[in-house]
Formats: sequence, structure tokens, C-alpha cells
Amino acid sequence: MAIELNEQTPRHKALQINLDTRTYGTFAEIGAGQEVAALFFKAGAASGTIAKTMSAYDMTFSDAIYGKEESGRYVCESRLEKMLRKEYTLLEDRLKAVRPDDTLFFAMADTVVCLNFNKTNQGHGWLGVRFQLEPNSPPNDLVVHVKMLDTDSALQQQTIGILGVNMVYACFYYNETPEQMMISLMDNLGPERIEIDMFKLTGPNFKGVDNRLMALKLVKNGLTNAALFSPKGEVLQPSEALYKKNILVTRGRFRPLTKVNEDMFEKSYQQFKNETSVHGEPIIELAELTLISLREENDEINEKDFLDRADILCATGKNVLISNYHEYYRLVTYLSQYSKLKIGIVLGMPSLSQIFNEKFYANLKGGILESFAQLFSRNVKLYIYPTLNKDFSPITSGRDYKLPANLIDLYEYLWVNDKIEDISNPNVENLGIYSDEVLKLIHERNPSWEKYVPKHVAEAIKEKHLFGY
Repeated sequence: MAIELNEQTPRHKALQINLDTRTYGTFAEIGAGQEVAALFFKAGAASGTIAKTMSAYDMTFSDAIYGKEESGRYVCESRLEKMLRKEYTLLEDRLKAVRPDDTLFFAMADTVVCLNFNKTNQGHGWLGVRFQLEPNSPPNDLVVHVKMLDTDSALQQQTIGILGVNMVYACFYYNETPEQMMISLMDNLGPERIEIDMFKLTGPNFKGVDNRLMALKLVKNGLTNAALFSPKGEVLQPSEALYKKNILVTRGRFRPLTKVNEDMFEKSYQQFKNETSVHGEPIIELAELTLISLREENDEINEKDFLDRADILCATGKNVLISNYHEYYRLVTYLSQYSKLKIGIVLGMPSLSQIFNEKFYANLKGGILESFAQLFSRNVKLYIYPTLNKDFSPITSGRDYKLPANLIDLYEYLWVNDKIEDISNPNVENLGIYSDEVLKLIHERNPSWEKYVPKHVAEAIKEKHLFGY
């Protein structure tokens, strides 16, 4: 299907699509001009591709065409879905009988808000393509959410135009390799201009695509620093999933999830929901996997192993956050973009040594104090789970944690100001359970591993043959 061209600029991509007599579609754009359609027009031969372009810029016009949103928001996934459904249906209804039988229909839509005149907002938007890969077949969908990072509105509009061309091109020319589709979206752009924090690919031609894995690939390939999916495995856009919610996040390897992890989840949640500033308000629980925790000794990420962990966490009812935030202060800074309510961080006592290790902040001018200003200046609290001492006796209070003399007063300040709290009533009998040892028992086919994990986790491991079972 591809026509050989020496360059892959937006103009050349658009021209290649225009010269293909089979692709034919509609462009509907709201909020950033009509930059995508403009690139196809300027490339030449646009009559071979474009059936219609439109921009229902006025809210009343937009509602009359696509219907109102319950949320009252216009830059949201539900609005994009309505645009794609409306435009694609019209396209087929009006042209299917008169177009050649080999036509591949598509509808490209976006709803975007660019930087305002006073530069007080965050430019972001939803873009999608509904497209056929075989004539007369049901369509597929590619949907992304982006944050625009240019500090000029005109540059942000330009970015949307380039990204839109990249999306249409990827749908028709890179569809055999979903990861290549994803990576190609950044062609002629860069991480300093745009962040793609959600990528979803669905449809009859992509039944084998697991969008949880695509979320991982977003982070692994540097298109974003964090991605999120629900217990049902549905990819979530962070600003919508976390908006106006209290956030409780537990970081771990979960390889597999043990009774210790289960106790951490349950006890910390009970404590968090009873906080005065949280009580009665919505809470979202996140189980966080960092890229570091997913990398093996060869520095590669085992995708099957990742999906095994995801299956377990989803079966436990947890939303899963994949992040490239090794330092906790960076994680808190990220979460605070989306919610001004309380953030709880659940961690085992050994992780305190990481937070208070000054070598991790050598790159900050203000050192550990600068990191703590970001970690604790907001409505954040650490919930500390106990650990075993060297003699295998339990250390049940973070108050017993030993620090260098120069950090003792800082540590005391955090306790007195209710920034750190022990998790109450932990099940200390399970403190000797370690994921690595449980995983080893599974690999050795030693049935004793089952007593170290929750019953539903054991059932899922056996049923789905997870972790090499």
C-alpha cells in the first residue's frame, strides 16, 4: 500500500495518504483550528482523501451536532467518541454506495484546548482515528490523550497538526506493529513539545492487542513518565481518573502479590479513609509498578512477567500505575497535578532508608530539603508498614527507625506534623514472607507457595498459569 518516498515529514506522509486512491475520510477538529486537515490540503492531491472537514467551534453548534456531555466538559474522551461515531457513520451512510468497492473509510477527530492568552492553563487534548483496514469491514479505533508543552499557542496548534498526520499515517502504514504505531506518533516532534499519556487501540484487526501492555510501552519508550489502567484492564487518562479524588498509592514488585501486600492494602485503606480530610470523600487506590521494578538483570522488561503482575493486581481490584518515578517526591509531584486532595503513600519500613538517603538527591541544588519540600509541602502522608529486624524480631513502629544524627530533627518534625504514621494492627506473623522466595517455590513446583499468598491470588495463578506455574 505504501508509496516510496525519500522523506517522512508531515507533508510527505500526508501526500502519501492523499495519493492512495483507497483511503477516504472526514476531519472534525475542535479547539486548535483545523491544523490536521490543513496539512493534508497543503500536501496536494487532497481531493483523493478528504470527503469533508469541519470545526464545530461554538459550544451550541457542537452540542447540536454531537449532543451534550453530562460532565459539561468539551475536551474529554466521551466528546471524542461522539465525534468519531457521528462523522464515521455519516461518511459510510452517504458515500458507501457511490465510492469504489476497495475504499477504506476513516474519520479523524480531535477536541483540544491550547494555551490561553494569559498562559494560565495546560494545553491538552483527545485525538482519535476510526478506520478500516479491509473494505466493507467494521472499523478500528486509535485514541490518544496528549499534553502540549510548547509555551506558545501557535506552536501547540502546529503540534496537533503534525500529531494528527502521524496518527492517520500510523493507522494505514504501521498497523502490523502496534508498538511502531505508537512510537511513530512522535515523528517530527519531541518530548519537549508533547507528552502522550494514554494510547488505546481497539477493533477487529487488533483483538490481540493488550492495552495494558501498550500503557507500559508508553512509559518504556519515553512518551510519558506514567500510565494508568483500571482493574478491568481499561486504559485510563490520569487527569480524568484522579480528578477530585483522594489518592492512596502502594509501590511494590508484586511478583507475586503476597499476604503481606494484601495486609498493607487493607490496613492502610482503613486508616486513610478515616483521616479527617478524607472521610466520606472519593478515594482511588493505586498499585504502582516502577520501570526499575520491572527490569530484569539484563535491563530488559519481560512483557509476560509484567502482564502476570497486572493480572493479579487487576484481580485484586486495584488500579495499576506504571511510572518512571524512582524518587517518591517525583511521584507526589506527578499525582498533585491531578488532585489537590490528600495523597497517601504506603511503604515498608526499608523504603524509609531510600527516602532519607541523601545520595539520591545529589542532583538537586537544595539536596534532601528540596526533595522534602516537594514530597511533604502538599497534603501528603506516609503510612509505614513494619519489617523484621536482623534477628527476625518485628520492628512495628517507624519511630524505631535509626537515622544519621543530622536527619533526626527533620524526621521528628515530620512525625509531629502528622506527615508520617505507622500502619495500625499489622499482621506481624506474615512479615517473613518475601515475594522472591514465593516465586522460587512456584518455579520449583513446591505447593507450599500457596499458603503465602491470598486465596484468590493462588486461584488466579493456577487458572491462568502465571509466573511460570
